[in-house]
Amino acid sequence: MAIFVNEKTGLFQIITDNTEYQMKADKYGVLKHLWYGEKTGYDMEYLQNYPDVGFSGNIYDAGNDRTYSLDTLPLEYACEGVGDYRITGISAVHSDGSCALDLRYKGYRISRGKYGINGLPAVYADENESETLEIILRDKYSNIEVTLRYGVLPKLDIITRCVSIANNGNVPVILTKAASLCLDIAYGEWEWMHFHGRHTMERVTERSPLIHGIQESSSKRGTSSHHQNPSVLLCSPDCTETSGSCIGAVLAYSGSFKTQIELDQQEQVRLVMGINPELFRWELKPSEVFDTPEVIMSYSANGMEKLSHNFHKVIREHVCRGKYKLAKRPVLINNWEATYFDFNEEKILGIAEQAAALGVDMLVLDDGWFGKRNDDCSGLGDWFVNEEKLCGGLGSLSKKLNEMGMKFGLWFEPEMISEDSELYRTHPEWAIRIPSRDPIRSRYQLVLDMTNPDVREYLFESMSNILKSADISYIKWDMNRSICDWYTPCLSAENQGEMPHRYVLGLYELLEQLTTAFPNVLFEGCSGGGGRFDAGMLYYCPQIWCSDDTDAYERTKIQYGTSFFYPISAVGSHVSAVPNHQTGRITPIETRAVTAMAGSFGYELDLNTLSNEEKQEVSEQIVRFKKYSELIHNGLYYRLSDPINGKFAVWEFVSEDKNEALVHGVIFQTEPNRTQYRIKLRGLLPEADYRLEENGEIYKGRALMNGGILLPKSWGDNFPVQMHFTAEA
Repeated sequence: MAIFVNEKTGLFQIITDNTEYQMKADKYGVLKHLWYGEKTGYDMEYLQNYPDVGFSGNIYDAGNDRTYSLDTLPLEYACEGVGDYRITGISAVHSDGSCALDLRYKGYRISRGKYGINGLPAVYADENESETLEIILRDKYSNIEVTLRYGVLPKLDIITRCVSIANNGNVPVILTKAASLCLDIAYGEWEWMHFHGRHTMERVTERSPLIHGIQESSSKRGTSSHHQNPSVLLCSPDCTETSGSCIGAVLAYSGSFKTQIELDQQEQVRLVMGINPELFRWELKPSEVFDTPEVIMSYSANGMEKLSHNFHKVIREHVCRGKYKLAKRPVLINNWEATYFDFNEEKILGIAEQAAALGVDMLVLDDGWFGKRNDDCSGLGDWFVNEEKLCGGLGSLSKKLNEMGMKFGLWFEPEMISEDSELYRTHPEWAIRIPSRDPIRSRYQLVLDMTNPDVREYLFESMSNILKSADISYIKWDMNRSICDWYTPCLSAENQGEMPHRYVLGLYELLEQLTTAFPNVLFEGCSGGGGRFDAGMLYYCPQIWCSDDTDAYERTKIQYGTSFFYPISAVGSHVSAVPNHQTGRITPIETRAVTAMAGSFGYELDLNTLSNEEKQEVSEQIVRFKKYSELIHNGLYYRLSDPINGKFAVWEFVSEDKNEALVHGVIFQTEPNRTQYRIKLRGLLPEADYRLEENGEIYKGRALMNGGILLPKSWGDNFPVQMHFTAEA
C-alpha cells in the first residue's frame, strides 16, 4: 500500500519508495497541506505554529482564535473569496453574483489502480503498479463538490493530481478558475526553473531565486507554446544534478496554461498550475461535472538528475501509448529542407533511392502533396492528392518506396485552413473568426473550429481516406500558428469562454479516434517544431519534432532543456544540410549526427547533394544509431555539462544494468595551447572495469566517476565527441 489514512486524526499519507506526501482534515474540515519531501513516518503538523498575523482574517468557525487564518495556513486546495488572499486554485461566480467557495472535508475513497480522466490524457498504470486516493470537499452554501484525485506510482516516486468539480445544486455556477494543482510549501528556501523560448529556440532553462510576490510562466496562445513550457522545477539553492532537494511538475495539457508561484508574507511558497484562467469561463449546470487536466509530480532529495529519471520513466512507459511507445523507431528522411514545396514524384524517388542505399528506413513526404499547395498561401484543409505533383497518387508512390525497402510517411496540418482552399469556399463558417471582424492571419492561414463535431468528422474521414489509400506508416501532425479570434457558433454568446478548452478537448477526441483506427501508424506531434511539446500530446504521439531549428549547436541547448522532463525517445531530431537553413552555421556532419542521435534519429536534406565521403559517413551513422538506439532510448540519461553557460555540451546514456555507457557531445570552440577538457561519468558500477571502444583502454568505474576522463582533443569549432564504454565480463 502507498496510501494511509488515520481517520481519528484526519491524517492522509501518500508514501512512495523515496518520498512522502501528507495532508490533514482538521477540526474545522479544512484540508491542510503538511508535507512533501523525504519520508518522515511521522505526522508533520507539529511544524505548524502560526501567530496572529495582522490583516489575515479568520474563519467564523474559529471564534476568537485569531491565529487560525486561511491566509497563512498551508492549504491543499485554496479557494477564492474566503479570506485567503494568495493565489488560489479555484474560483466561481454563483447565481447571486458572489464569488466565494468554502470547501470543507466530507470524505475519501481509496481504490487500486490509477484513475482516468474523461476526454483528457492521463498517466495510466495497472492495479499492481498504482493506487488512487480521492478526497471529497464540499461548499455547503452552493453544494459545489470538489474531488481531489491523487494517483500514486510508488516505485517511480510519482504522484499525479487532478480535480473533479461537480454542481450538486439547483442553479448553474460559472467556473472562472479550475487549477489542477495547488501545492503549499511551508518551509525552506527555494528557487524556480522554467523553460522559456521562441520559435526555433524552445525550452531554454532559466533558474532564479523566488521574489516576494508572484512569478509565473504561462501561455494564452491556444497551445502550450514555444514561449513557455507547461513544466516547472522548484529547487533548493544548493540543488545540483546530483544533490539537493527539488520538486518537478508537468501539466499534461496542450492548450493555454498558467503556472504561478507565490512567496508570501510568511516566507511560504505556493505553486498553482492548470488551465490559464485568462482564457477560461465554464458554465457548470446542475448535475454536471468538470474535470481538470492532470499534473504529474515528483520529488527528489538527490538532485535534478533523479527527478528527470522519474519523469522520463513515467512519461515513456505510462503516458505514451501504442505500438511505438517502446518500439525501435525507424530512421527517416524528411524532404522539407531538401525541396520545400518544389517537388514531384521523380524528385522524391530520387531522394528515396539514395536514402535507401545508405540504410534509411522511411521517407516522410512533408508539406505540399495535397490540394493546390505550391506555397504556404493555399490548400490547407484540402486533404486530397495534388496529382500535378504526384501523378500516380500516394498509393503508387508508397508502392515504389516499399519496393526499395522503405516505409512511407506523410505530413498533415489538420487543424488549419487556407482561405484559398476548396474547404474554405465550401465551409467558411468552419474557420475560427469573430463575426463582423476581419480575422487575424498567421502564416497566411486560419484555424479550424475543433469544437465543431462536423469539422472533426470531416477531418477524420478525409485523413482516414488518405491513410487507407496507401501504405502509410507514419503521420507528422503539424500546427503552425497561435490561436486568437476565439468564437464559435457552436456555443452561445454567454459561453464563448468555454471555447479554448473545448478546442483542446476536440483535438484530443480526433487524435483518439485516429490513433485507435490506425494503431500501426507512428504519429509524431509538431507545432512549428516544439510549440506543443507537452505530456498531453505525448499521450497520442510518442514523439514530437523538438524544434524547427536543426542547427546542431543550437540543438544541444534546446535538447538540454527538453531533457529535464521529457524522455529522449520523444525527441524528434534530424541531421540537416549546411549551411544550416535557420542560422547559416556550418558544422561537421558527424557533429550533426551525434546531436541528432539524442532523439528519434533521421535526416532532413537531399542526400544526393553530399560528397561520396559524406555519404559513407551517413551510412556509418545509421549503423551506429541502430546499434545504440536501445541504449539511447531505454537507458538512463545524464546531463554531464551545462551547454547554456559552458564551453561544451556532453551527455551520457547508461543501460539499466550499468554494463554499457555511451557519451556524446559537442566541444563548441577549439582553443590553442590548453589542456583537454575533463568530464566525470555517472551511473556506472564503481568496481567494474570498462573498456573504451574507441581505443581499447580499460578504466575502473570508480575512476571514471570520481576522476573522470579527458574529452578528445578538438579541431575546429563544434567538434563531435563519442565514447562508448562496456563493462568487462
